[in-house]
Amino acid sequence: MRFKEFKEAGHWPTLLSAFLYFDVSFMVWVMLGPLSLYITKDLGIPVSEKFTIVAIPILSGAGFRLILGSLADHWGAKITGILAQLLVIAGMVYVFLFGLHSKLELELLGLLLGVAGASFAVALPQASRWYPPKFQGVVMGIAGAGNMGVVLDSMIVPVLAEKFGWQPVFGFLAIPLVAVLILYIILVKDAPGQRAPVTWSNYATVLKDSDSWWFMFFYSITFGGFVGLGNALPLYFTNWYHVSGVAAGLMAAIVVFAGSMFRPLGGYLADRMGGIRILQFLFFAVSICYLAISFMPEGPLAPAALADAKVAGWGFLELPPIAWGAVAIFFFGTLALGMGNGSVFQLVPLRFRQEIGVVTGLGGCAGGVGGFFLAKTLGISWELQHGFSLGFSVFALLPLLGLGGLVMVKRRWRTTWGAVSGARV
Repeated sequence: MRFKEFKEAGHWPTLLSAFLYFDVSFMVWVMLGPLSLYITKDLGIPVSEKFTIVAIPILSGAGFRLILGSLADHWGAKITGILAQLLVIAGMVYVFLFGLHSKLELELLGLLLGVAGASFAVALPQASRWYPPKFQGVVMGIAGAGNMGVVLDSMIVPVLAEKFGWQPVFGFLAIPLVAVLILYIILVKDAPGQRAPVTWSNYATVLKDSDSWWFMFFYSITFGGFVGLGNALPLYFTNWYHVSGVAAGLMAAIVVFAGSMFRPLGGYLADRMGGIRILQFLFFAVSICYLAISFMPEGPLAPAALADAKVAGWGFLELPPIAWGAVAIFFFGTLALGMGNGSVFQLVPLRFRQEIGVVTGLGGCAGGVGGFFLAKTLGISWELQHGFSLGFSVFALLPLLGLGGLVMVKRRWRTTWGAVSGARV
């Protein structure tokens, strides 16, 4: 792929804007992952319910993606993105000024943060519509790499919460939201051509096609795994390896960095070698990593001398070897999940070029549902066995089912729509 050809093929300011919009939105969407360590401690919420708390924005985002995807097709992606961002900013400023005083208020905040998660249904179609089929893997990978916002969350949020308390964090994070919104308003343009307004009958029509269900299932594994881990890992690390809040954030940042940065590579390899072939390998790798982590023993308790923190435990530089082993396994697992995200969305625009908004919304919804169930399952696993092996064992099975699904459909896909797509399938 030549850079000059790629640059001239579409509209790079829109691609850049879509990336930044998705980045800061994703950052806000998953902020309860690291911040829940502090908020739930102040509110006295037990461990199993903490996993439910961090799962709420994921599930809420799944539902809002259908709504924002439909509005983007009716009103245009730009105006939809602006309105959604304003709503999220208003919620962030409210919590910054007035705080949270009950579990119910925290759950309502989780619902609102789902609007930020729904940015997926705006940013990805907005970028995709500007580019021809042969660049879809790279374009969707670049725009989708905005999920690196979870890396920023994991690194910054615990440090800010330790120094200033959790409430001011909402004010700090509102600043990049406002800055990116201004850039978005200035730079982004909706792709030329008439939009086909999406109705509920459009969703019903697409859902009658079995291919849409396969894509939703595959994305529930790849994106669901990534966002579920992004939200749940700070809780997992603090409870299983007894690390401090800051150390848990840095550990999670290392892990999710792999999934964020390697998403474009997944799309690129899918463009070169075919999304089906790449996904088959990645599903197997994800399953192995989940299975390996399910056998990891609990780490040792931190000495009392390391208890000088709001969320106390092992510091990042004092982590026991077993904790670093878990980080390494998760790193390779999320790397595969991130590449899988790029691979899935190399295929989606080739199969559903005219229905990209609908299918992106459905796929994002399925990914959010997958992430919700991963975080929720880990909470149930803790409640049942005071550990996480059951939860990770369940999710080690799902990629194998995805691998079986690819084996079932690959011949039909390659000989039908794949054969006329103009790209590798």
